[in-house]
Amino acid sequence: MPFRDHRPETRTLLGAQLVFNIGFYAVVPFLAGAMGTDYGLDAAAIGLVLGARTFSQQGMFLLGGMLADRWGARRAILTGCLVRIVGYATLAAASGFALFLLGAVLTGAGGALFSPALESRLSHADRPAGTTGSGAGRGSRRSVFVWLAITGEIGAVLGPVVGSFLLGWGFDAALTMGIGVFAAVTVLLWYLLPAEPDHLPPDGEAGVPAAAPSAAGPRWACLRDRRFVVFCALAGMNMLAYNQLYFAVPVELSRRGLDGAWLGALFLLASVLTLLLQLPVSSAGLRMGPGRALAVGFVLEAGAFTLAAVTSVHPGTAPGSMAPLMGTVTVLILGHMLLTPTILSLIPSFVPAHGPAPGRGAYYGLAATCGGVAVLAGNAVLGQLLDLTDRHSWWPGTPWVPLSALTLLAAAALPAVLRGHHSTTRPSDSSAATGPAGGTR
Repeated sequence: MPFRDHRPETRTLLGAQLVFNIGFYAVVPFLAGAMGTDYGLDAAAIGLVLGARTFSQQGMFLLGGMLADRWGARRAILTGCLVRIVGYATLAAASGFALFLLGAVLTGAGGALFSPALESRLSHADRPAGTTGSGAGRGSRRSVFVWLAITGEIGAVLGPVVGSFLLGWGFDAALTMGIGVFAAVTVLLWYLLPAEPDHLPPDGEAGVPAAAPSAAGPRWACLRDRRFVVFCALAGMNMLAYNQLYFAVPVELSRRGLDGAWLGALFLLASVLTLLLQLPVSSAGLRMGPGRALAVGFVLEAGAFTLAAVTSVHPGTAPGSMAPLMGTVTVLILGHMLLTPTILSLIPSFVPAHGPAPGRGAYYGLAATCGGVAVLAGNAVLGQLLDLTDRHSWWPGTPWVPLSALTLLAAAALPAVLRGHHSTTRPSDSSAATGPAGGTR
Protein backbone atom coordinates (compact mmCIF):
# COMPACT_ATOMS: atom_id res chain seq x y z
CA MET A 1 0.00 0.00 0.00
CA PRO A 2 1.45 3.41 -0.82
CA PHE A 3 2.81 5.64 1.90
CA ARG A 4 0.13 8.27 1.37
CA ASP A 5 -2.26 5.84 3.08
CA HIS A 6 -0.02 5.87 6.17
CA ARG A 7 0.96 9.54 6.30
CA PRO A 8 -1.93 10.97 8.43
CA GLU A 9 -1.50 8.16 10.95
CA THR A 10 2.27 8.69 11.02
CA ARG A 11 1.86 12.39 11.69
CA THR A 12 -0.58 11.58 14.48
CA LEU A 13 1.88 9.19 16.11
CA LEU A 14 4.80 11.61 15.79
CA GLY A 15 2.68 14.40 17.27
CA ALA A 16 1.72 12.10 20.13
CA GLN A 17 5.41 11.40 20.80
CA LEU A 18 6.15 15.13 20.85
CA VAL A 19 3.38 15.95 23.32
CA PHE A 20 4.10 12.85 25.42
CA ASN A 21 7.70 13.99 25.85
CA ILE A 22 6.65 17.54 26.72
CA GLY A 23 4.36 16.20 29.44
CA PHE A 24 7.08 13.91 30.75
CA TYR A 25 9.98 16.37 30.80
CA ALA A 26 7.85 19.13 32.30
CA VAL A 27 7.48 17.01 35.46
CA VAL A 28 9.99 14.19 36.00
CA PRO A 29 13.24 16.26 35.97
CA PHE A 30 11.80 18.31 38.86
CA LEU A 31 10.50 15.35 40.87
CA ALA A 32 13.63 14.91 43.01
CA GLY A 33 13.74 18.58 43.98
CA ALA A 34 10.05 18.61 44.90
CA MET A 35 10.34 15.48 47.06
CA GLY A 36 13.31 16.91 48.93
CA THR A 37 12.36 20.59 49.22
CA ASP A 38 8.57 20.50 49.44
CA TYR A 39 8.04 17.20 51.26
CA GLY A 40 11.31 16.66 53.15
CA LEU A 41 12.15 13.18 51.86
CA ASP A 42 15.75 12.11 52.44
CA ALA A 43 18.21 11.21 49.71
CA ALA A 44 17.72 7.46 50.12
CA ALA A 45 13.97 7.75 49.64
CA ILE A 46 14.36 10.05 46.63
CA GLY A 47 16.87 7.68 45.03
CA LEU A 48 14.55 4.72 45.57
CA VAL A 49 11.59 6.55 44.00
CA LEU A 50 13.60 7.62 40.95
CA GLY A 51 15.16 4.18 40.59
CA ALA A 52 11.74 2.52 40.81
CA ARG A 53 10.42 4.82 38.07
CA THR A 54 13.27 3.94 35.74
CA PHE A 55 13.08 0.23 36.50
CA SER A 56 9.30 0.08 36.09
CA GLN A 57 9.66 1.59 32.63
CA GLN A 58 12.77 -0.15 31.32
CA GLY A 59 11.99 -3.46 33.02
CA MET A 60 8.42 -3.55 31.70
CA PHE A 61 9.15 -2.66 28.07
CA LEU A 62 9.06 -6.32 27.02
CA LEU A 63 5.74 -6.84 28.83
CA GLY A 64 4.41 -3.62 27.31
CA GLY A 65 5.39 -4.78 23.84
CA MET A 66 3.75 -8.16 24.37
CA LEU A 67 0.56 -6.47 25.51
CA ALA A 68 0.66 -4.30 22.39
CA ASP A 69 0.80 -7.48 20.32
CA ARG A 70 -2.09 -9.00 22.25
CA TRP A 71 -4.33 -5.93 22.44
CA GLY A 72 -3.23 -4.08 19.35
CA ALA A 73 -0.96 -1.04 19.34
CA ARG A 74 -3.81 1.49 19.51
CA ARG A 75 -5.23 0.06 22.72
CA ALA A 76 -1.77 -0.20 24.31
CA ILE A 77 -0.95 3.43 23.41
CA LEU A 78 -4.23 4.69 24.88
CA THR A 79 -3.79 2.55 27.99
CA GLY A 80 -0.25 3.89 28.44
CA CYS A 81 -1.60 7.46 28.38
CA LEU A 82 -4.28 6.59 30.95
CA VAL A 83 -1.79 4.84 33.25
CA ARG A 84 0.50 7.88 33.14
CA ILE A 85 -2.47 10.13 33.99
CA VAL A 86 -3.16 7.96 37.04
CA GLY A 87 0.55 8.10 37.93
CA TYR A 88 0.64 11.89 37.79
CA ALA A 89 -2.61 12.12 39.79
CA THR A 90 -1.05 9.86 42.43
CA LEU A 91 2.03 12.10 42.58
CA ALA A 92 -0.23 15.14 42.95
CA ALA A 93 -2.02 13.48 45.88
CA ALA A 94 1.20 12.29 47.52
CA SER A 95 2.50 13.77 50.75
CA GLY A 96 4.79 10.91 51.76
CA PHE A 97 7.08 8.20 50.47
CA ALA A 98 4.51 5.45 49.73
CA LEU A 99 2.37 7.47 47.32
CA PHE A 100 5.41 9.02 45.65
CA LEU A 101 6.73 5.50 45.06
CA LEU A 102 3.40 4.29 43.66
CA GLY A 103 3.04 7.35 41.44
CA ALA A 104 6.57 6.95 40.09
CA VAL A 105 6.00 3.26 39.29
CA LEU A 106 2.73 4.05 37.49
CA THR A 107 4.45 6.83 35.54
CA GLY A 108 7.11 4.41 34.35
CA ALA A 109 4.55 1.71 33.54
CA GLY A 110 2.66 4.17 31.34
CA GLY A 111 5.79 4.75 29.28
CA ALA A 112 6.42 1.00 29.05
CA LEU A 113 2.97 0.54 27.50
CA PHE A 114 3.16 3.58 25.22
CA SER A 115 6.62 3.41 23.63
CA PRO A 116 6.88 -0.16 22.23
CA ALA A 117 3.33 0.09 20.87
CA LEU A 118 4.05 3.41 19.17
CA GLU A 119 7.33 2.15 17.67
CA SER A 120 5.63 -1.04 16.49
CA ARG A 121 2.83 0.94 14.82
CA LEU A 122 5.29 3.38 13.23
CA SER A 123 7.41 0.55 11.85
CA HIS A 124 4.61 -0.26 9.37
CA ALA A 125 5.22 3.16 7.78
CA ASP A 126 9.00 2.76 7.68
CA ARG A 127 11.28 2.21 4.69
CA PRO A 128 12.99 -1.14 4.04
CA ALA A 129 16.15 -1.02 6.13
CA GLY A 130 17.95 -3.97 4.62
CA THR A 131 20.01 -6.43 6.60
CA THR A 132 23.41 -6.51 5.01
CA GLY A 133 26.46 -4.65 6.09
CA SER A 134 27.64 -3.51 2.72
CA GLY A 135 24.95 -1.23 1.52
CA ALA A 136 21.99 -3.44 0.72
CA GLY A 137 18.79 -1.73 1.47
CA ARG A 138 20.12 1.68 0.57
CA GLY A 139 17.51 4.08 -0.61
CA SER A 140 16.58 7.68 -0.97
CA ARG A 141 13.95 7.69 1.77
CA ARG A 142 14.65 8.41 5.41
CA SER A 143 13.42 6.10 8.12
CA VAL A 144 10.36 7.34 9.97
CA PHE A 145 12.41 6.78 13.14
CA VAL A 146 14.55 9.77 12.16
CA TRP A 147 11.46 11.93 12.59
CA LEU A 148 10.64 10.12 15.83
CA ALA A 149 14.07 11.10 17.17
CA ILE A 150 13.58 14.74 16.13
CA THR A 151 10.08 15.09 17.56
CA GLY A 152 11.16 13.36 20.76
CA GLU A 153 14.11 15.74 21.13
CA ILE A 154 11.90 18.79 20.60
CA GLY A 155 9.69 17.54 23.42
CA ALA A 156 12.73 16.93 25.62
CA VAL A 157 13.84 20.54 25.05
CA LEU A 158 10.43 22.20 25.49
CA GLY A 159 9.30 20.10 28.46
CA PRO A 160 11.79 21.44 31.05
CA VAL A 161 11.14 25.00 29.83
CA VAL A 162 7.41 24.54 30.43
CA GLY A 163 8.09 22.82 33.75
CA SER A 164 10.40 25.60 34.96
CA PHE A 165 7.74 28.17 34.13
CA LEU A 166 5.01 26.25 35.95
CA LEU A 167 7.13 25.64 39.05
CA GLY A 168 6.52 29.29 39.93
CA TRP A 169 3.03 28.10 40.93
CA GLY A 170 4.39 24.97 42.62
CA PHE A 171 5.06 21.36 41.61
CA ASP A 172 1.34 20.57 41.62
CA ALA A 173 0.87 23.05 38.77
CA ALA A 174 3.35 21.11 36.63
CA LEU A 175 1.57 17.86 37.51
CA THR A 176 -1.80 19.36 36.62
CA MET A 177 -0.44 20.52 33.28
CA GLY A 178 0.98 17.04 32.67
CA ILE A 179 -2.36 15.43 33.45
CA GLY A 180 -4.06 17.83 31.05
CA VAL A 181 -1.52 17.10 28.31
CA PHE A 182 -1.91 13.34 28.58
CA ALA A 183 -5.69 13.61 28.80
CA ALA A 184 -5.73 15.70 25.61
CA VAL A 185 -3.42 13.23 23.85
CA THR A 186 -5.66 10.34 24.89
CA VAL A 187 -8.78 12.02 23.51
CA LEU A 188 -7.09 13.03 20.25
CA LEU A 189 -5.62 9.57 19.69
CA TRP A 190 -8.98 8.00 20.42
CA TYR A 191 -10.47 9.93 17.50
CA LEU A 192 -7.49 10.24 15.15
CA LEU A 193 -5.69 6.90 15.46
CA PRO A 194 -7.54 4.18 13.55
CA ALA A 195 -7.83 0.67 14.87
CA GLU A 196 -5.48 -1.86 13.33
CA PRO A 197 -6.90 -3.55 10.26
CA ASP A 198 -7.24 -7.29 10.42
CA HIS A 199 -4.23 -7.65 8.15
CA LEU A 200 -1.38 -5.13 7.94
CA PRO A 201 0.75 -5.54 4.80
CA PRO A 202 4.22 -5.31 6.33
CA ASP A 203 6.07 -4.87 3.06
CA GLY A 204 3.91 -2.00 1.94
CA GLU A 205 2.12 -3.89 -0.82
CA ALA A 206 -1.42 -5.16 -0.85
CA GLY A 207 -1.98 -8.86 -0.79
CA VAL A 208 0.80 -9.77 1.64
CA PRO A 209 -0.98 -10.40 4.91
CA ALA A 210 0.57 -10.27 8.34
CA ALA A 211 -0.76 -11.64 11.57
CA ALA A 212 -3.49 -9.57 13.18
CA PRO A 213 -2.44 -7.82 16.39
CA SER A 214 -4.55 -10.07 18.56
CA ALA A 215 -3.76 -13.28 16.74
CA ALA A 216 -2.44 -16.08 18.91
CA GLY A 217 1.18 -16.82 18.27
CA PRO A 218 4.53 -17.55 19.90
CA ARG A 219 4.69 -14.39 21.96
CA TRP A 220 8.06 -15.35 23.42
CA ALA A 221 9.55 -15.90 19.96
CA CYS A 222 11.79 -12.85 20.33
CA LEU A 223 13.51 -14.50 23.30
CA ARG A 224 13.98 -17.77 21.43
CA ASP A 225 15.61 -16.01 18.49
CA ARG A 226 19.21 -16.11 19.65
CA ARG A 227 20.44 -13.91 16.82
CA PHE A 228 17.92 -11.21 17.77
CA VAL A 229 18.85 -11.45 21.45
CA VAL A 230 22.51 -10.93 20.50
CA PHE A 231 21.49 -8.02 18.27
CA CYS A 232 19.57 -6.43 21.18
CA ALA A 233 22.43 -6.97 23.64
CA LEU A 234 24.92 -5.31 21.31
CA ALA A 235 22.54 -2.54 20.26
CA GLY A 236 21.89 -1.85 23.97
CA MET A 237 25.43 -0.42 24.15
CA ASN A 238 24.00 2.64 22.38
CA MET A 239 21.65 3.33 25.28
CA LEU A 240 24.48 2.76 27.79
CA ALA A 241 26.67 5.20 25.87
CA TYR A 242 23.96 7.89 25.63
CA ASN A 243 23.15 7.52 29.34
CA GLN A 244 26.63 8.78 30.21
CA LEU A 245 25.31 12.29 29.55
CA TYR A 246 23.44 11.81 32.83
CA PHE A 247 26.07 9.87 34.76
CA ALA A 248 29.74 10.00 33.74
CA VAL A 249 29.73 13.43 32.10
CA PRO A 250 28.46 15.20 35.27
CA VAL A 251 31.11 13.29 37.27
CA GLU A 252 33.78 14.47 34.85
CA LEU A 253 32.54 18.05 35.22
CA SER A 254 32.94 17.76 38.97
CA ARG A 255 36.42 16.28 38.58
CA ARG A 256 37.44 19.30 36.53
CA GLY A 257 36.15 21.66 39.17
CA LEU A 258 33.60 23.14 36.77
CA ASP A 259 30.32 24.60 37.96
CA GLY A 260 27.25 22.36 37.64
CA ALA A 261 25.60 25.02 35.48
CA TRP A 262 27.85 23.84 32.64
CA LEU A 263 25.87 20.59 32.57
CA GLY A 264 22.86 22.50 31.26
CA ALA A 265 25.05 23.91 28.50
CA LEU A 266 26.14 20.40 27.51
CA PHE A 267 22.53 19.18 27.39
CA LEU A 268 21.65 22.19 25.27
CA LEU A 269 24.55 21.36 22.94
CA ALA A 270 23.26 17.78 22.61
CA SER A 271 19.74 18.99 21.79
CA VAL A 272 20.89 21.59 19.27
CA LEU A 273 23.09 19.05 17.51
CA THR A 274 20.18 16.60 17.31
CA LEU A 275 17.75 19.15 15.91
CA LEU A 276 20.23 20.54 13.36
CA LEU A 277 22.07 17.43 12.25
CA GLN A 278 19.71 14.45 12.63
CA LEU A 279 18.49 14.71 9.03
CA PRO A 280 21.92 15.02 7.32
CA VAL A 281 23.38 12.33 9.58
CA SER A 282 20.53 9.96 8.73
CA SER A 283 21.06 10.69 5.02
CA ALA A 284 24.70 9.70 5.44
CA GLY A 285 23.54 6.52 7.18
CA LEU A 286 21.30 5.67 4.23
CA ARG A 287 24.23 6.00 1.85
CA MET A 288 26.36 3.74 4.05
CA GLY A 289 23.80 0.98 4.47
CA PRO A 290 22.73 -0.37 7.87
CA GLY A 291 25.80 -2.49 8.63
CA ARG A 292 28.27 0.30 7.99
CA ALA A 293 26.05 2.83 9.74
CA LEU A 294 26.05 0.70 12.89
CA ALA A 295 29.81 0.21 12.73
CA VAL A 296 30.55 3.90 12.16
CA GLY A 297 28.07 4.98 14.84
CA PHE A 298 29.63 2.80 17.51
CA VAL A 299 33.15 3.78 16.44
CA LEU A 300 32.13 7.43 16.93
CA GLU A 301 30.85 6.65 20.42
CA ALA A 302 34.09 4.80 21.20
CA GLY A 303 35.99 7.83 19.94
CA ALA A 304 33.99 10.08 22.28
CA PHE A 305 34.91 7.93 25.28
CA THR A 306 38.54 7.77 24.19
CA LEU A 307 38.65 11.56 24.01
CA ALA A 308 37.14 11.74 27.50
CA ALA A 309 39.70 9.24 28.79
CA VAL A 310 42.80 10.96 27.44
CA THR A 311 41.65 14.38 28.68
CA SER A 312 40.35 13.22 32.08
CA VAL A 313 41.85 14.66 35.25
CA HIS A 314 42.01 13.67 38.90
CA PRO A 315 39.47 15.41 41.17
CA GLY A 316 40.74 18.44 43.02
CA THR A 317 43.08 19.60 40.28
CA ALA A 318 42.95 23.07 38.83
CA PRO A 319 39.74 23.86 36.90
CA GLY A 320 39.97 22.37 33.43
CA SER A 321 38.71 23.44 30.06
CA MET A 322 35.21 22.68 28.82
CA ALA A 323 36.47 22.06 25.29
CA PRO A 324 37.28 18.33 25.75
CA LEU A 325 33.86 17.63 27.25
CA MET A 326 32.13 19.58 24.51
CA GLY A 327 34.06 17.51 21.97
CA THR A 328 33.11 14.32 23.81
CA VAL A 329 29.41 15.22 23.79
CA THR A 330 29.51 16.27 20.13
CA VAL A 331 31.08 13.02 18.91
CA LEU A 332 28.83 10.95 21.20
CA ILE A 333 25.68 12.60 19.85
CA LEU A 334 26.81 12.15 16.24
CA GLY A 335 27.19 8.43 16.87
CA HIS A 336 23.85 8.25 18.66
CA MET A 337 22.07 10.05 15.81
CA LEU A 338 23.46 7.54 13.34
CA LEU A 339 22.66 4.50 15.46
CA THR A 340 19.19 5.02 16.90
CA PRO A 341 17.06 5.24 13.71
CA THR A 342 19.11 2.45 12.13
CA ILE A 343 18.57 0.11 15.08
CA LEU A 344 14.85 0.81 15.30
CA SER A 345 14.29 0.34 11.56
CA LEU A 346 16.16 -2.99 11.57
CA ILE A 347 14.13 -4.63 14.34
CA PRO A 348 11.16 -5.67 12.14
CA SER A 349 13.51 -7.67 9.89
CA PHE A 350 13.80 -10.20 12.74
CA VAL A 351 10.04 -10.70 13.01
CA PRO A 352 8.92 -13.88 11.19
CA ALA A 353 7.11 -12.89 8.01
CA HIS A 354 4.93 -15.97 7.65
CA GLY A 355 3.11 -18.43 9.84
CA PRO A 356 1.80 -17.75 13.36
CA ALA A 357 4.19 -14.84 13.86
CA PRO A 358 4.13 -12.56 16.90
CA GLY A 359 3.56 -8.87 16.48
CA ARG A 360 6.39 -6.38 16.50
CA GLY A 361 5.68 -4.91 19.94
CA ALA A 362 7.49 -7.67 21.82
CA TYR A 363 10.56 -7.21 19.60
CA TYR A 364 10.68 -3.47 20.25
CA GLY A 365 10.04 -4.11 23.93
CA LEU A 366 12.90 -6.59 24.21
CA ALA A 367 15.30 -4.17 22.50
CA ALA A 368 14.37 -1.43 24.98
CA THR A 369 14.61 -3.75 27.96
CA CYS A 370 18.08 -4.92 26.90
CA GLY A 371 19.13 -1.27 26.72
CA GLY A 372 17.80 -0.70 30.24
CA VAL A 373 19.68 -3.73 31.57
CA ALA A 374 22.85 -2.49 29.86
CA VAL A 375 22.47 0.90 31.54
CA LEU A 376 21.79 -0.65 34.97
CA ALA A 377 24.72 -3.08 34.83
CA GLY A 378 27.09 -0.73 33.02
CA ASN A 379 26.53 2.19 35.35
CA ALA A 380 26.99 -0.06 38.39
CA VAL A 381 30.41 -1.17 37.09
CA LEU A 382 31.33 2.35 35.99
CA GLY A 383 30.42 3.73 39.43
CA GLN A 384 32.71 1.22 41.09
CA LEU A 385 35.53 2.10 38.69
CA LEU A 386 35.08 5.81 39.36
CA ASP A 387 35.34 5.20 43.12
CA LEU A 388 38.35 2.90 42.78
CA THR A 389 40.12 5.28 40.41
CA ASP A 390 39.76 8.21 42.79
CA ARG A 391 40.59 6.13 45.88
CA HIS A 392 43.75 4.52 44.48
CA SER A 393 44.85 7.37 42.19
CA TRP A 394 44.73 5.24 39.08
CA TRP A 395 45.04 6.84 35.67
CA PRO A 396 41.99 9.18 35.62
CA GLY A 397 40.82 7.88 32.25
CA THR A 398 40.42 4.31 33.56
CA PRO A 399 36.59 4.39 33.97
CA TRP A 400 36.14 5.36 30.32
CA VAL A 401 38.13 2.38 28.98
CA PRO A 402 35.36 -0.26 29.38
CA LEU A 403 32.91 2.04 27.59
CA SER A 404 35.29 2.41 24.66
CA ALA A 405 35.84 -1.35 24.58
CA LEU A 406 32.12 -2.21 24.67
CA THR A 407 31.22 0.20 21.89
CA LEU A 408 34.10 -1.07 19.75
CA LEU A 409 32.86 -4.63 20.37
CA ALA A 410 29.41 -3.60 19.13
CA ALA A 411 30.96 -1.89 16.10
CA ALA A 412 32.80 -5.07 15.16
CA ALA A 413 30.09 -7.62 15.97
CA LEU A 414 26.82 -6.05 14.79
CA PRO A 415 27.63 -6.01 11.05
CA ALA A 416 28.52 -9.71 11.33
CA VAL A 417 25.20 -10.39 13.09
CA LEU A 418 23.36 -8.65 10.26
CA ARG A 419 25.28 -10.53 7.58
CA GLY A 420 24.44 -13.82 9.25
CA HIS A 421 20.82 -12.77 9.64
CA HIS A 422 20.62 -11.85 5.95
CA SER A 423 22.04 -15.22 4.92
CA THR A 424 19.35 -17.10 6.86
CA THR A 425 16.42 -14.86 5.86
CA ARG A 426 14.10 -15.75 3.03
CA PRO A 427 14.08 -13.17 0.21
CA SER A 428 10.54 -12.15 1.10
CA ASP A 429 11.48 -11.55 4.73
CA SER A 430 13.72 -8.57 4.06
CA SER A 431 10.90 -6.84 2.30
CA ALA A 432 8.67 -7.58 5.24
CA ALA A 433 11.06 -5.83 7.55
CA THR A 434 9.49 -2.46 7.11
CA GLY A 435 6.96 -0.70 5.01
CA PRO A 436 7.26 2.42 2.89
CA ALA A 437 9.15 5.46 4.03
CA GLY A 438 8.01 7.89 6.64
CA GLY A 439 8.68 11.61 6.67
CA THR A 440 9.98 13.22 3.48
CA ARG A 441 12.29 12.06 0.78
